[in-house]
Amino acid sequence: MDTTTTFLQSVLILLASGVLAVALCRSLRLPAMIGYVATGVALGPHALGLVSDSGDIRQLAEFGVVFLMFSIGLEFSLPKLVSMRRVVFGLGLAQVALTVALASAATLALGASWRTGVALGGILAMSSTAIVSRLLAERLELDTPHGRQVMGVLLFQDLAVVPFLVLIPELERGAEGLGVAVALALGKAIVALAVLLLLGPRVMRAWLGVVARRRSNELFVLNVLLITLLLAFVTSRAGLSLVLGAFLAGMLISETEYRYRVEEDIKPFRDVLLGLFFVSVGMMLDPAQALEHGGLVLAFLAALLPLKLGLMALLSRLAGATTGSALRVGLALAQAGEFGLVLLALAGELVPRPLGQALLAAMILSMLVAPFLISASDRIVLRVSRAEWMLRSLELHRIAVQSIEEVGHVVVLGYGRNGQRLARLLHAENIRTIALDLEPERVRAAALAGERVVLADSSRREALATAGVARAAAVVVTFADAAAAVRVLAHVHEINPSVPVIVRARDESDIERLTAAGASEVVPEAFESGVMLASHTLVWVGVPLSRVMRRMTQVRGEQYRLLRGLFHGESDAEDDERAPRLQSVTLDGNAHAIGKDEAALGLEKLDVQLQAVRRADASAKGGPLRAGDVLVLLGTPEALAAAEDRVLRG
Repeated sequence: MDTTTTFLQSVLILLASGVLAVALCRSLRLPAMIGYVATGVALGPHALGLVSDSGDIRQLAEFGVVFLMFSIGLEFSLPKLVSMRRVVFGLGLAQVALTVALASAATLALGASWRTGVALGGILAMSSTAIVSRLLAERLELDTPHGRQVMGVLLFQDLAVVPFLVLIPELERGAEGLGVAVALALGKAIVALAVLLLLGPRVMRAWLGVVARRRSNELFVLNVLLITLLLAFVTSRAGLSLVLGAFLAGMLISETEYRYRVEEDIKPFRDVLLGLFFVSVGMMLDPAQALEHGGLVLAFLAALLPLKLGLMALLSRLAGATTGSALRVGLALAQAGEFGLVLLALAGELVPRPLGQALLAAMILSMLVAPFLISASDRIVLRVSRAEWMLRSLELHRIAVQSIEEVGHVVVLGYGRNGQRLARLLHAENIRTIALDLEPERVRAAALAGERVVLADSSRREALATAGVARAAAVVVTFADAAAAVRVLAHVHEINPSVPVIVRARDESDIERLTAAGASEVVPEAFESGVMLASHTLVWVGVPLSRVMRRMTQVRGEQYRLLRGLFHGESDAEDDERAPRLQSVTLDGNAHAIGKDEAALGLEKLDVQLQAVRRADASAKGGPLRAGDVLVLLGTPEALAAAEDRVLRG
């Protein structure tokens, strides 16, 4: 079998096994990384041997790290760096420097070379950006105090990878000329950064603008791949690393208006190739040798997790975090990282093979444990820290003080610009609100001004319950994060299944997902901005205002369920007689629908939609219909007449 056929066979086996492993992990609610690593271990040369640990597979897998660094570059910008400078260059630098210092001291104490200590320190200083950032995003913790610290440290670690990629190969060659080589490499990196930062954004914005105007998604994706791989090639030829070029490419594109489009386009390549990288990591592991040195593996694991956890928690506490927040930072960053695995592969003779295999096994195990540590962080913190109990109790107490006597109020989740504007409009109509927000300065300033807003995490069920969702007239999600909104919707409907929930979204693509999760109405930003642009344009070109208003009402009625149709009056035009309209039907004591669920009415067979149910008992949470309930129906006059007859008389 020729080389090409062998390579293709290996790739097919890896892809098929990866599909099965990831599907199994998803069904068990485990991270996909576990499936990829297990696939590599099982199929690799040290187990079943179905796939050889060939250079071709490793090179293909390395592109996963290249695209991961590109994605990190997309998240990196100078304004963001400036705003996070204390966390990034304070907490992040302290963590990496102390880890290297402790590892060097330990290896010297054991009689090993300081060069081995520096390499091990760099390897163990890394945490998993891929695992931690995804889990924090799913748990809605990126904007929490501990989430900001975690992301700041991860950002510094990602930046620190670049000098370590230069330093470790030089350490392996020997100490002679090390300072000159490192200084030369860092000098090249600084020059490259300076040139790209000064000239790159302008060139990148102009070039991507030219490509985008061709209106070809295929051409746009090809250019993104070209830019990424070209800069990776240039930095590699300059004696630096592939990942530095990819990082710079992402950072340049992050300064343009095409950042989010690029992020979506590049995501499939990144995820698939990163999966192959984790497979290649699994192939590096020799299970027999890891079992033979099982005691050493457990010793590494027992040292790695507690020491990194303790170091990060201590540094976070010294940086001003609460005990509970510091513990969460430590739990999130205790594991090894994907870039640590890359650096371990570069270490070569600095880390002897038996030691390297034991360390590799311990690092992989720590990464497998990480999702469970982060998921259990709340329980661990509450068990360890009494102060956390007090803080949580105070948070719920503050919410309860604001909402304890409220009935029929609106709960506003998020108090940014949209949340504040909404609250003011509701107050103008004498509708009471209570808002939950996670930004301390904003909450403090608003509370001092007399606004009803409290510092609380709206993703927590207890916070929503204390805010009076069970007694609320409506809940409004003002942040445009679909994943976060889905989680909030699940908690809200557990507490009060009948409360209407209005959700903000970025565009129309989120409507189906949010509606399926229980949103009563979804307001997409892109749609509303388009409607307003159109209305202002029509007025300025001379279209009568009354006609513009009718047109906008029609367009919005086609988009939003609650605007599809109006209640009909005697003064309405006759030409609207056949148009869908709204009608309210009150269930008297003898109504046929009493005791039945909404779905059992069969109104859809009459081409009538049940828009809303206004319960006679405001505290009722779903269940069968009762006397006094009001049904809001949408349909043509004939269909509404038939529906009213069915609801009242059967």
